[in-house]
Amino acid sequence: MSAPIVIAGAGVGGLTAALSLARAGKRALVLERAPKIEEVGAGFQIAPNAGRILAGLGLEEALAPVALEPQAINIRRGRDGAILARLGLSDSRARWGAPFRVYHRADLQQALLQAALAHDAIEVRVNSRVGDFDDGAGVVRLRVHTPEGVEEAEAIGLVGADGLRSAVRGHLLPTERDAPIYAGLTAWRALVPAELAPAPLRARESNLWMLPGAHVVHYPLRDGGVINVVVIVSEPPRQSEGSAILSLDGPELARSLDRLRPADELRALIEAGAAWRHWPLFARPSLQRWSRGAVTLLGDAAHPMVPFLAQGAAQAIEDAEALGRAFLQLGASVETAFASYEKRRIVRAAKVVHASRRQGAYFHLGGASALARDLAIRALGGRGMLARNAWLYRK
Repeated sequence: MSAPIVIAGAGVGGLTAALSLARAGKRALVLERAPKIEEVGAGFQIAPNAGRILAGLGLEEALAPVALEPQAINIRRGRDGAILARLGLSDSRARWGAPFRVYHRADLQQALLQAALAHDAIEVRVNSRVGDFDDGAGVVRLRVHTPEGVEEAEAIGLVGADGLRSAVRGHLLPTERDAPIYAGLTAWRALVPAELAPAPLRARESNLWMLPGAHVVHYPLRDGGVINVVVIVSEPPRQSEGSAILSLDGPELARSLDRLRPADELRALIEAGAAWRHWPLFARPSLQRWSRGAVTLLGDAAHPMVPFLAQGAAQAIEDAEALGRAFLQLGASVETAFASYEKRRIVRAAKVVHASRRQGAYFHLGGASALARDLAIRALGGRGMLARNAWLYRK
């Protein structure tokens, strides 16, 4: 039996890559450093560009029951709750070939995991961390760290899908200049039981509230029983240093935001969160190349991005699809396929990274700039705002 392509990381990108490679006739071995595959955090927004790919991998039957389809996205002024634009999503499937969906992270990851485990060409191992590796002569030799010690393994290729702090990227680019950089932003995340949220905020809709130097996104999950809420605040680096995972209760977080004067309903939603988890946001320098020989990167390992276009997971899924397609179309060596995959994806991914940064600055405007932004949003309306991002979603 031929050696597999090893994928470091069993997140959404890594598991989707395994399924895409298997469809292309390649064996995949997924190595996950955690002792158990379970996603932390809360919600994922999966836009039509990624939804089409997941459906194309035969996952629609597994994903539909655990997804929620928001009926609209409301863009709100954060200090009084006024809806500046309402983006109707009911025609998304007809317009872009898939709906907008939101998932609990654990539900999406488990659906992908079960699909991978059911495939004869895919093996998934936990408690297995990819260490250093050598690439040459048509084989990648890896050192895999397990609780029993270090094991030697051989692969025909290695895909680093191991996140922002990718060990694979660290071995490809062993330089301090490539280290993660604090982005000047902190996310506070919580799941709020729907019955504790203000009644007007329980609808099956996504909401974006814009404040000077901050914004809040929330949407329902799991058939509307719980609301995923993310508060993102501009903070200087010193407030994030040494913070692993901190926690505040709802009233504490709401008091810390009093200076922004959030609307009463928004403040009540924040206060309803029992435990808010602290997640500093980081970036890494853009890469001119993702691949070296039979080693390549995928998802956050290749192009980490701030979450302001809700495209982090979607871009990892696009990577995974392009990786499998490179083998389907070329039927050539791993090195050639990886180079083709990189060429197909690197420009678009970089465009999304930069657009996400711009979107965050746009959300956080204050004073006269915020007033001009709000007037522009009202003038565009819901359809106009959707049209601005159509380049992301179209086939």
